[in-house]
Amino acid sequence: MNDALPRLGILGSGSGSNCQSIMDAIDAGTLKAEVAIVLSDNPDAYILERARQRGIPAQVIDCRGFKSKFPEESQKEVADALLAHGVDLVCLAGFMRLVRHPLLDAFPARIINIHPALLPAFPGLEAWAQAVRAGATESGCTVHYVDDGMDTGPILGQARVPVLPDDTPESLHARIQIEEHKLYPAMIVKALENIRPIPA
Repeated sequence: MNDALPRLGILGSGSGSNCQSIMDAIDAGTLKAEVAIVLSDNPDAYILERARQRGIPAQVIDCRGFKSKFPEESQKEVADALLAHGVDLVCLAGFMRLVRHPLLDAFPARIINIHPALLPAFPGLEAWAQAVRAGATESGCTVHYVDDGMDTGPILGQARVPVLPDDTPESLHARIQIEEHKLYPAMIVKALENIRPIPA
């Protein structure tokens, strides 16, 4: 590993397609960083397998049996793991729990998320389905800093995707994901320009 490169910590709950796009951008040289650790609240999430296949440390987050809550002691354990791996920037990639303190305290203005809508429109779960149900003509994706609200932090960048007349939630989501996979690595580059490494 190259200690000069910024170190990313990735949190996800599912297949990890955005995590893969980050690793692909690193391989392509368009994102000059390394993934230091991947964590998931779902022990069966494929994002963990993606990490293990590349020799990246992969850990399961113990959420104490809660289905959606992110307990404070669990957040403290995640913060400790990220800090122990020298993480500079935390990237949420399909992570389905709200991040609060103390994780926010450990990484102030150093946690970013990608959301499948043009925030502030359609925050929360299944934003692509929300857009179709609302009859929206345009959707897309947003990379934003994480604060203690739901998808309310300062926006880093967005990509727009038209909603077609015959779109289903699934077809719209598939097209949004194509844009997510381009936007997220580019916005990580932008976020890294704004931070300095956390002192050891």
